[in-house]
Amino acid sequence: MRGVIVVVCLAVLVAGVGIGAEESRWEKHIQRFEAEDKEAPPPKGEILFIGSSSIVRWKTDEAFPEHRITSRGFGGSHISDSVEFADRIAIPYAPRVIVMYAGDNDIASGKSPEEVLGDFKEFVGVIHAALPETKIVFVCIKPSTARWSMIDEMREANALIEGHIKKNELLAYVDVDGPALGEDGKPNEDLLVRDGLHLSRAGYVLWNGLVRPHLGPGKK
Repeated sequence: MRGVIVVVCLAVLVAGVGIGAEESRWEKHIQRFEAEDKEAPPPKGEILFIGSSSIVRWKTDEAFPEHRITSRGFGGSHISDSVEFADRIAIPYAPRVIVMYAGDNDIASGKSPEEVLGDFKEFVGVIHAALPETKIVFVCIKPSTARWSMIDEMREANALIEGHIKKNELLAYVDVDGPALGEDGKPNEDLLVRDGLHLSRAGYVLWNGLVRPHLGPGKK
């Protein structure tokens, strides 16, 4: 009996370590953002870009010089990660607009379209519980050659999220799927860098034009 108890305790301990490791995966990134915020506090009531590597690589100051933008992307992240850290890298800025790109890695890691929708709903709920007037702009999951085999699941997630967004005037959906396809119906490779996954400069030029109408009047 004692041996069984020891085995069970070890199993619980190992599981606990695994959960803690997962929870702290982005901690260094978040702490770096907090250090930056302490040194140079971002303006409140402006625009926040949040999400995965497409946000990290987005040169928002160059793309939208008329706006004051805080960028809080961490490469490889899921929508659920933005939910987890919203109280540290979103809500404190009280943004009037949040632009999110995430969901790509979620599907690639095996999450279902329904799970992606659920995570997006949770993000919206967390933000609007604290900031009920903040507009949230969701840039849909992009098509890419590297993940073309997953396009059906990605489009299903996009459709579910778009359907949810239509029910709330404080949410907006940006379609970057159709505009990113070539005449053959497949991803336009000119919009992607060599890895076939991330956006090229031309890809961001496309996104800039699609997102800009949702940002409101500029102040810079």
